[in-house]
Amino acid sequence: MRDLKNNLDAAQSIAPAVYTADADGAGVDLQGYDAAMLVFHPGTVTDGTHTPKVQESDSLATGYTDVATADLEGTLVALASDVPQRVGYKGSKRYIKAYVTVTGSPVTGGVYGAEAIRGLRRQAPV
Repeated sequence: MRDLKNNLDAAQSIAPAVYTADADGAGVDLQGYDAAMLVFHPGTVTDGTHTPKVQESDSLATGYTDVATADLEGTLVALASDVPQRVGYKGSKRYIKAYVTVTGSPVTGGVYGAEAIRGLRRQAPV
């Protein structure tokens, strides 16, 4: 069967929670996939500035760096309440993760999470 459910896979990078400091997501393995997208799902953001970005690495545990603009499809801006954002990844690293930098002096912070959507599996179905 060649429906969307059997051709995409989701992996959590940042667990949904309240954040008042930087949120460093878990790495997501892209081996076996030819496409990826990160989706940031904010709930209520009350104070502080929460700026999302995508990081990449050849190793699951170490060496993550910010993804170059040329390796992204779309742009990310500071998270706003109830406004999801997504960005495609065109880079060549095996692992990606979501990262949110928090600036200002948040007291109550923001509620959000992020997941990686992997697609174009080399061997279907997912």
